[in-house]
Amino acid sequence: MTGARPGRTAVTKQKLFDAALRLVGERGAASVTVEEIAAEAGVAKGTVYYNFASKDALVDALLRHGVELLAGRLRVAEQDSGTEAATASLVDGMLGFFAEYPAFGQLLVSELWRTPGQWHGTLSLLRDDIVSIIRGQVQRLADEGRLPGGVEVGTASAALFGTLLVIALDWQVFQPERSLAEVRESVLLLVRGLRPG
Repeated sequence: MTGARPGRTAVTKQKLFDAALRLVGERGAASVTVEEIAAEAGVAKGTVYYNFASKDALVDALLRHGVELLAGRLRVAEQDSGTEAATASLVDGMLGFFAEYPAFGQLLVSELWRTPGQWHGTLSLLRDDIVSIIRGQVQRLADEGRLPGGVEVGTASAALFGTLLVIALDWQVFQPERSLAEVRESVLLLVRGLRPG
Protein backbone atom coordinates (compact mmCIF):
# COMPACT_ATOMS: atom_id res chain seq x y z
CA MET A 1 0.00 0.00 0.00
CA THR A 2 2.83 2.40 0.78
CA GLY A 3 4.17 1.93 -2.75
CA ALA A 4 1.02 3.51 -4.23
CA ARG A 5 1.44 6.85 -2.46
CA PRO A 6 4.66 7.99 -4.24
CA GLY A 7 3.03 7.26 -7.60
CA ARG A 8 -0.08 9.22 -6.65
CA THR A 9 2.06 12.08 -5.35
CA ALA A 10 4.00 12.15 -8.63
CA VAL A 11 0.73 12.28 -10.60
CA THR A 12 -0.57 15.11 -8.40
CA LYS A 13 2.67 17.06 -8.78
CA GLN A 14 2.53 16.61 -12.56
CA LYS A 15 -1.07 17.91 -12.56
CA LEU A 16 0.02 20.92 -10.51
CA PHE A 17 3.02 21.43 -12.82
CA ASP A 18 0.81 21.38 -15.92
CA ALA A 19 -1.81 23.66 -14.35
CA ALA A 20 0.73 26.16 -13.04
CA LEU A 21 2.46 26.21 -16.42
CA ARG A 22 -0.76 27.00 -18.26
CA LEU A 23 -1.63 29.84 -15.90
CA VAL A 24 1.89 31.24 -15.51
CA GLY A 25 2.37 31.08 -19.26
CA GLU A 26 -0.80 33.15 -19.79
CA ARG A 27 -0.36 35.75 -17.05
CA GLY A 28 3.06 35.48 -15.44
CA ALA A 29 3.99 33.99 -12.07
CA ALA A 30 3.25 37.09 -9.99
CA SER A 31 -0.43 37.35 -10.94
CA VAL A 32 -1.40 33.69 -10.46
CA THR A 33 -2.87 32.57 -7.13
CA VAL A 34 -2.67 29.22 -5.37
CA GLU A 35 -6.47 28.96 -5.59
CA GLU A 36 -6.33 29.34 -9.38
CA ILE A 37 -3.60 26.72 -9.70
CA ALA A 38 -5.58 24.28 -7.54
CA ALA A 39 -8.76 24.86 -9.54
CA GLU A 40 -6.91 24.45 -12.85
CA ALA A 41 -5.36 21.19 -11.61
CA GLY A 42 -8.69 19.93 -10.29
CA VAL A 43 -7.40 19.54 -6.72
CA ALA A 44 -8.20 21.15 -3.39
CA LYS A 45 -6.22 24.21 -2.34
CA GLY A 46 -4.94 22.18 0.62
CA THR A 47 -3.39 19.71 -1.82
CA VAL A 48 -1.18 22.49 -3.16
CA TYR A 49 -0.06 23.37 0.35
CA TYR A 50 0.41 19.69 1.20
CA ASN A 51 2.85 19.38 -1.70
CA PHE A 52 4.35 22.89 -1.50
CA ALA A 53 4.72 25.31 1.41
CA SER A 54 3.74 28.40 -0.62
CA LYS A 55 3.13 29.69 -4.12
CA ASP A 56 6.79 30.71 -4.33
CA ALA A 57 7.79 27.16 -3.35
CA LEU A 58 5.43 25.84 -6.04
CA VAL A 59 6.98 28.08 -8.72
CA ASP A 60 10.46 27.10 -7.55
CA ALA A 61 9.49 23.42 -7.74
CA LEU A 62 7.83 24.05 -11.10
CA LEU A 63 11.11 25.40 -12.46
CA ARG A 64 13.09 22.52 -11.00
CA HIS A 65 10.63 19.90 -12.28
CA GLY A 66 10.59 21.41 -15.77
CA VAL A 67 14.36 21.49 -16.00
CA GLU A 68 14.52 17.92 -14.68
CA LEU A 69 12.14 16.82 -17.47
CA LEU A 70 14.18 18.72 -20.05
CA ALA A 71 17.46 17.30 -18.71
CA GLY A 72 16.05 13.78 -19.01
CA ARG A 73 15.32 14.36 -22.68
CA LEU A 74 18.74 15.85 -23.33
CA ARG A 75 20.57 13.02 -21.58
CA VAL A 76 19.31 10.66 -24.28
CA ALA A 77 21.98 12.24 -26.51
CA GLU A 78 24.69 10.93 -24.19
CA GLN A 79 23.82 7.39 -25.27
CA ASP A 80 24.45 8.06 -28.97
CA SER A 81 27.90 6.90 -30.02
CA GLY A 82 28.31 9.26 -33.00
CA THR A 83 28.45 13.04 -32.67
CA GLU A 84 26.00 13.56 -35.57
CA ALA A 85 23.38 11.37 -33.93
CA ALA A 86 24.07 12.90 -30.50
CA THR A 87 23.69 16.45 -31.84
CA ALA A 88 20.43 15.52 -33.60
CA SER A 89 19.18 13.86 -30.42
CA LEU A 90 20.03 16.97 -28.38
CA VAL A 91 18.18 19.23 -30.84
CA ASP A 92 15.21 16.84 -30.90
CA GLY A 93 15.09 16.72 -27.12
CA MET A 94 15.01 20.47 -26.70
CA LEU A 95 12.63 21.27 -29.53
CA GLY A 96 10.31 18.41 -28.58
CA PHE A 97 10.23 19.49 -24.94
CA PHE A 98 9.38 23.09 -25.75
CA ALA A 99 6.78 21.97 -28.29
CA GLU A 100 5.11 20.01 -25.49
CA TYR A 101 5.63 22.69 -22.82
CA PRO A 102 5.71 26.06 -24.65
CA ALA A 103 4.68 27.92 -21.49
CA PHE A 104 7.77 26.58 -19.73
CA GLY A 105 9.94 28.10 -22.45
CA GLN A 106 8.15 31.42 -21.98
CA LEU A 107 8.67 31.19 -18.22
CA LEU A 108 12.37 30.45 -18.67
CA VAL A 109 12.89 33.35 -21.03
CA SER A 110 10.92 35.81 -18.89
CA GLU A 111 12.61 34.83 -15.63
CA LEU A 112 16.09 33.65 -16.68
CA TRP A 113 17.36 36.96 -17.98
CA ARG A 114 15.36 39.23 -15.67
CA THR A 115 17.77 41.16 -13.47
CA PRO A 116 17.41 40.39 -10.63
CA GLY A 117 14.41 38.08 -10.77
CA GLN A 118 12.80 36.39 -7.80
CA TRP A 119 13.88 32.96 -9.02
CA HIS A 120 17.20 34.04 -10.53
CA GLY A 121 19.30 31.95 -8.14
CA THR A 122 17.29 28.80 -8.80
CA LEU A 123 17.25 29.43 -12.54
CA SER A 124 21.00 30.04 -12.66
CA LEU A 125 21.64 26.65 -11.10
CA LEU A 126 19.11 24.97 -13.37
CA ARG A 127 20.52 26.69 -16.46
CA ASP A 128 23.94 25.41 -15.48
CA ASP A 129 22.56 21.85 -15.30
CA ILE A 130 21.17 22.05 -18.84
CA VAL A 131 24.20 23.81 -20.30
CA SER A 132 26.50 21.19 -18.74
CA ILE A 133 24.60 18.43 -20.60
CA ILE A 134 24.89 20.40 -23.83
CA ARG A 135 28.55 21.09 -23.05
CA GLY A 136 29.25 17.36 -22.97
CA GLN A 137 28.02 17.03 -26.55
CA VAL A 138 29.79 20.18 -27.73
CA GLN A 139 33.01 18.89 -26.14
CA ARG A 140 32.66 15.75 -28.24
CA LEU A 141 32.42 17.93 -31.36
CA ALA A 142 35.46 19.92 -30.23
CA ASP A 143 37.44 16.73 -29.58
CA GLU A 144 36.76 15.72 -33.19
CA GLY A 145 37.92 19.13 -34.45
CA ARG A 146 34.42 20.05 -35.56
CA LEU A 147 34.18 23.49 -33.93
CA PRO A 148 35.57 26.58 -35.68
CA GLY A 149 38.98 27.65 -34.44
CA GLY A 150 38.93 29.94 -31.43
CA VAL A 151 35.40 29.00 -30.35
CA GLU A 152 35.37 27.97 -26.71
CA VAL A 153 33.28 24.98 -25.70
CA GLY A 154 31.57 26.92 -22.89
CA THR A 155 30.56 29.75 -25.20
CA ALA A 156 29.35 27.35 -27.88
CA SER A 157 27.32 25.41 -25.29
CA ALA A 158 25.60 28.52 -23.94
CA ALA A 159 24.98 29.71 -27.49
CA LEU A 160 23.40 26.42 -28.50
CA PHE A 161 21.16 26.47 -25.40
CA GLY A 162 20.04 30.04 -26.11
CA THR A 163 19.59 29.37 -29.82
CA LEU A 164 17.43 26.31 -29.24
CA LEU A 165 15.34 28.06 -26.59
CA VAL A 166 14.68 31.12 -28.76
CA ILE A 167 14.08 29.08 -31.91
CA ALA A 168 11.60 26.85 -30.05
CA LEU A 169 9.68 29.90 -28.80
CA ASP A 170 9.81 31.63 -32.17
CA TRP A 171 8.47 28.46 -33.80
CA GLN A 172 5.61 28.10 -31.30
CA VAL A 173 4.58 31.77 -31.39
CA PHE A 174 5.30 32.94 -34.94
CA GLN A 175 5.59 29.82 -37.11
CA PRO A 176 3.31 27.14 -35.59
CA GLU A 177 2.50 25.80 -39.06
CA ARG A 178 6.04 24.44 -39.38
CA SER A 179 6.60 20.83 -38.34
CA LEU A 180 9.08 19.71 -35.73
CA ALA A 181 11.02 17.97 -38.51
CA GLU A 182 11.34 21.23 -40.50
CA VAL A 183 12.52 23.24 -37.50
CA ARG A 184 14.89 20.45 -36.44
CA GLU A 185 16.46 20.26 -39.90
CA SER A 186 16.93 24.05 -40.03
CA VAL A 187 18.72 23.98 -36.67
CA LEU A 188 20.92 21.04 -37.71
CA LEU A 189 21.84 22.83 -40.95
CA LEU A 190 22.80 25.88 -38.89
CA VAL A 191 24.91 23.81 -36.49
CA ARG A 192 26.63 21.97 -39.34
CA GLY A 193 27.30 25.27 -41.10
CA LEU A 194 29.23 26.56 -38.10
CA ARG A 195 31.75 23.74 -38.26
CA PRO A 196 35.07 24.13 -40.07
CA GLY A 197 35.01 23.05 -43.71
